[in-house]
Amino acid sequence: MAIRNLAAGTAAVIVLSCSHAAHAQSSAEQLSEIVVTADRAPEQLNRTGSSIGVVSGETIATSNPGSLVDALRTVPGLDISENGGPGGTANVRLRGGNTGQTLVMIDGIRINDPTAASGDYDFAMFAPSSIDRIEVLKGPQSALYGSDAMTGVINIITKKGSGPAQFNIRTEGGSYGTASTSGSLTGSQGPWSYAFTGSGQHSNGFSRFGYRIPALEAKYPNLERDGFDRVGGSARIGYDVGDVKLEAGILSSFTRSAYDGTYSATSKSPQFPDTPNSATRQLDQVWGKATFDTLGGVLNHQINVFETHIERTFNETTYTTNTLPANTKVVYSQYLANSVGAEYQGTLKLGPLGSLVYGTKTQHETADISQAGIQPASPLTPQLGKAQDTNALFALWQLPIGERLSVTLGGRVDDVVDVARFETWRATAAYNIAETGTKFHVSAGTGAKAPTLYQLYSPDNGTRTLVPEESFGYDAGIDQSFLNGRVVMSVTGFSNTFSNLINFVSPSAATPCTGTQSGCYVNVARAETSGLEVGSTIDILPGLLKFNAAYTYLHAIDLSNGAILARRPKNFARFALTITPTDKWMIEPRVTTVSKRFSSANQVGQVDAYTRVDLYTEYKIDANWKVFARGENILNEHYQEVLNFGTTGPAAYAGFNATW
Repeated sequence: MAIRNLAAGTAAVIVLSCSHAAHAQSSAEQLSEIVVTADRAPEQLNRTGSSIGVVSGETIATSNPGSLVDALRTVPGLDISENGGPGGTANVRLRGGNTGQTLVMIDGIRINDPTAASGDYDFAMFAPSSIDRIEVLKGPQSALYGSDAMTGVINIITKKGSGPAQFNIRTEGGSYGTASTSGSLTGSQGPWSYAFTGSGQHSNGFSRFGYRIPALEAKYPNLERDGFDRVGGSARIGYDVGDVKLEAGILSSFTRSAYDGTYSATSKSPQFPDTPNSATRQLDQVWGKATFDTLGGVLNHQINVFETHIERTFNETTYTTNTLPANTKVVYSQYLANSVGAEYQGTLKLGPLGSLVYGTKTQHETADISQAGIQPASPLTPQLGKAQDTNALFALWQLPIGERLSVTLGGRVDDVVDVARFETWRATAAYNIAETGTKFHVSAGTGAKAPTLYQLYSPDNGTRTLVPEESFGYDAGIDQSFLNGRVVMSVTGFSNTFSNLINFVSPSAATPCTGTQSGCYVNVARAETSGLEVGSTIDILPGLLKFNAAYTYLHAIDLSNGAILARRPKNFARFALTITPTDKWMIEPRVTTVSKRFSSANQVGQVDAYTRVDLYTEYKIDANWKVFARGENILNEHYQEVLNFGTTGPAAYAGFNATW
């Protein structure tokens, strides 16, 4: 979504949630869970002062395999929208921020798209079958991870082998001509470890425009289906001899999907939004890592090299007065993004003074955009061809004070060559009272986002004098368990302020757009976000019945005009009741309810509230075989996530999972 939509406001969030994976964990297990994103090194969850959510592989496995964002919906503070179901554009916003203000990584490597106008990542281009877990780090994190991490970080961690060789295959099929199969082989032998995954998905889909929206179906009968196909795979190999560890990984994902054009009910010109548009998305990544100790293990070194390639193409059809060939225009657009870099990280153990994590990173990014006419025909013409180098230095001091208190203080300098240099910082604290099952945590820091290559250099809209967006934020909360861990709750309050936000504006006497530009990007907007996040699980009848809930209150206001931020619902709730009649059978009804919101900036395009009910069940035949079924929107709710874009009707899917 455009950055101007973020500029539209101030947000407050209340969240009551926990992931499906956490449902079966005891309080002690949750507190001792290891995370790697919060402080750039493995540590127990109860020792970090940062607010972080974890989506496990079990949660991903029980979600829609064609849509990675379905699993992310279990994380407090994330606002998610898909343009017409799986395979379409999927946007994720964290704590009221813009999509481009959340850094997305795979195995710690940045994958935000340099060719995207706001520099965001489209989650539709990656299959979830390669994923072991996802960590969502909230709040300003630029001090650890640099540009884009203004509202947080989503770190997708792929599967890693350990123990005896294990093969897994999972397949399902169902409504809308949908079929999905994935497989993996993981394990280790001596110092070697390995993990290989592969998957394929197909769906005939439904019309992304207008599906199950009565007024639009009446106006545009016989809407065509917009399906998708996706194939992907990954490989990860490690070699560990104690003081020296070597690891390498590669992954690839290709998606081909159909989509429809934009639509405005207020337009006076004839419109034909149910268009035969098609898109392809290709993501390739390769990386290598070496880790070794010196000074008898006191100093650890980690060197990482990586390359990421993102390619997106679009065949877009538009009509003028009717759909006859003479009035049809078809344009081909190509977006090529490459990123290559290297990073060094050192960890110095300081004994009673904790540890010091420090390092440096260099990254080279290119963005190439071209366009050609298919009807009428015209040659492929470059629209943008630019490169950018970013160099950074960072450090984080982790200090334990006694047995209960842990604090961190970190800072970073990023130099975007010939564009800008910015400094950011972050501080956290966590205080544990083991006797009462209590943890207090607090964090504060600054964030920054460099202008994108498109915002700087687009011939039609670029402005070369842009400066980085900036933010300051803090949060504080408490995690508490009751009744020997049968009730686990967490409450976190947060606040953020944003400045120098980049908006797209139309030419006027007050804007610096050139005479040939249809509009341009300028640093004009400010915003604030604040709110409260609450997570809870209640083990009602141990081994039989567990209740989990998620509630979000979101208020987003533009500081300049008081308008509510687009696509941020004021209320969001997610509930799940896990029923286990036997140790082999699990049934879980899930309820999602979302209040009304606006699809566009300045409170334009209201989208009505909805409540959707899903159902998941699985039965373990034996230690190796499991059958499962899931129903989506089983009560036939008519709703929209994005104005005028369709969503699923009642749908049923079933399959099996085998492991040996």
